[in-house]
Amino acid sequence: MTVRILVCALMLAMAGTARAYTELDYVIAVVDDDVVLATELVSRLQSVRKQMIAAKVDPPPNDVLFSQLLERLIMENIQLQMGERAGVRIDDETLTKALEGIAAQNNLSLVDFTQALARDGIEYREFREDVRREMIIARVQRSRVNSRVYISDEEINAFLASPLGRQTLSDEYRVGHILLAVADDATAEAVAAAQAKADELYEALKGGADFRALAIANSADSRALEGGDLGWRKAGELPTLFADQVFELDAGETAAPIRSGSGFHIVQLMEKRGAGEAVVEQTLVSHILVKPSEIRSEEETEILIRDLYRRIKDGESLADLARIHSEDPGSALAGGDLGWSEPEKFVPEFAEKLKDTADGQISEPFRSNFGWHILEVKGRRQQDMSEEARRNLAIRVLHSRRFEEELQEWLREIRDEAFVDIRLKSGDSPT
Repeated sequence: MTVRILVCALMLAMAGTARAYTELDYVIAVVDDDVVLATELVSRLQSVRKQMIAAKVDPPPNDVLFSQLLERLIMENIQLQMGERAGVRIDDETLTKALEGIAAQNNLSLVDFTQALARDGIEYREFREDVRREMIIARVQRSRVNSRVYISDEEINAFLASPLGRQTLSDEYRVGHILLAVADDATAEAVAAAQAKADELYEALKGGADFRALAIANSADSRALEGGDLGWRKAGELPTLFADQVFELDAGETAAPIRSGSGFHIVQLMEKRGAGEAVVEQTLVSHILVKPSEIRSEEETEILIRDLYRRIKDGESLADLARIHSEDPGSALAGGDLGWSEPEKFVPEFAEKLKDTADGQISEPFRSNFGWHILEVKGRRQQDMSEEARRNLAIRVLHSRRFEEELQEWLREIRDEAFVDIRLKSGDSPT
């Protein structure tokens, strides 16, 4: 079957031809040890078009959508394969809690949310597996990118003393971002063409053009299909490249194109709001961590942690057992003591268990990507922003900024290193 015939079949499927959809099982890209199938692209096309219609955004030409979505599927495939090799798993209980959180954000119970999905023509099982994949990818990104991020004391001090650091405690910004990518070895003509395109988009936005639509149709950023929306961020969490420009904008204004090594950037301040009170919820917590290893299987590790839990329930001290058995080098010698901590500093599974465990109680054993834990909650408090808390906030902000920068670089690296054979070219798509 030729590529053009395949494209026609894709279009038929998009139009709702069920038979064409079920018969589509053609490989459109080979990605390392896996493939991307036409059915995956069709499904994603339909989903994105529904989202655009619901958001009242005019869809871009089909070839633009094809290119954007195929590249996204390839990147997801690469990361899912990395997760598979690393043994990253999202169990059903964790997944269900995540879905309950999504439902709660929409002011719905999980049952009502499932019914709302059905009314929108979305199968709950399919949505559930999409969320599972997103969670796996998020874990892979955290585990690979966090190790690339280092924050020094000098950086923390400089940040706290800067105007940017002071603003971090006050305002939040919702920013739109368009990236017109320019290759490292681009010719002068290609750079000039990208500059001209950036200027054209900038003038269109100043004239009232829809930012989301232009981002979807033109941006090479990973958030392009979300209309370039970077979400709500505190000042210090904005990418360094265009943070200063954002501070000078009023809501709805767009900054002039900015040149960087990766291309031309256009940013718009969509909304701005105050960050609220500088008070944090802290928990005094201790824990035991045991990890699977080459000499101890996952099953044996779970048996060990459950035996330790039984011994604690029978009256032994968590602190004493942590000194002997815990494999967290940062807390074991202190009896597992993590001090007064904010839930957000921990991985999601630990943070969620921390919130669910009452004062003075011991949690049942639970799994995170680090291993098996038992935690003990010794107290909770509302704490004003002390010097320690301010420094912790600075670390989180600097880490978030550096993480975003390192993430984009890491994504480029794994894309370059992966074997990708695209069988469906955007130039073959109908215009």
